[in-house]
Amino acid sequence: MAKEPGAAAAPLLVLVKVAAILKCFSLEDPEPTLQQIIRRTGLPASTCQRLVQNMVREGFLDRDGDRYRIGIRFVQWSAPGTIGLDIVRAVRPVLHALRDETGETACLYVRDGAHRTVVAVAETRHVVIRPFYVGQVMPIHAGAPGKIFLAFDPEARTAIEGSELTRYTENTPGTWVQLDAQVELARSQGFFAAFGERNSDVGSISAPVYDHLGDLAAVLGVGFPLQRIGPDDVEWLGPAVARAARAASEAIGYRSPEMH
Repeated sequence: MAKEPGAAAAPLLVLVKVAAILKCFSLEDPEPTLQQIIRRTGLPASTCQRLVQNMVREGFLDRDGDRYRIGIRFVQWSAPGTIGLDIVRAVRPVLHALRDETGETACLYVRDGAHRTVVAVAETRHVVIRPFYVGQVMPIHAGAPGKIFLAFDPEARTAIEGSELTRYTENTPGTWVQLDAQVELARSQGFFAAFGERNSDVGSISAPVYDHLGDLAAVLGVGFPLQRIGPDDVEWLGPAVARAARAASEAIGYRSPEMH
């Protein structure tokens, strides 16, 4: 039992050393030698050499003669995060254009299991707002963005099956029959409008963003206080959000059959 603290600390120490080695690689010097890595990290030569060899074996690094570079397997592992950053960068102008057209806060969401996360925001210029911020996490069964995930992402429904449909307000769907009806409406009209499902005074309208393969990549939408936007506004606001989502899809490489 006395050895447990040391055993728990050892992996952390190794990670610190691995991180020090990875920091030796940069755009300015992408292929340092082993001696350069030893010198830059300040690690004992034998320790550094052993870690570098292990990192090559595990795909963290590749070796070319006496020089090393970031391994192709490591690049593959980082690809999902890179794609996410590319989507945000490509869609940001569309978010700002949607905010300017509608006057309301425009957001971009990605799904993580049974939750949706805001990854980009163009905030309204109105004095009265409901705050949305990057990193905000919300359930996918409540609110318009979640209905889009459930309608166009086959894995979204699996992620929430067997879980309780928590009711945050009287407008939150509390049964699977009610939720499935909303999802079918979202699928048929290409956007969805929700009012007071997560917070009683907040509404949202969202539409799907597709990648170059035609799969759902993200969800784009607007959020607003109900004192400013109501059900009567869906007739013009829904199509506006759908057009913006289509522009966002095209910005990340999607080409609809009509375009082909």
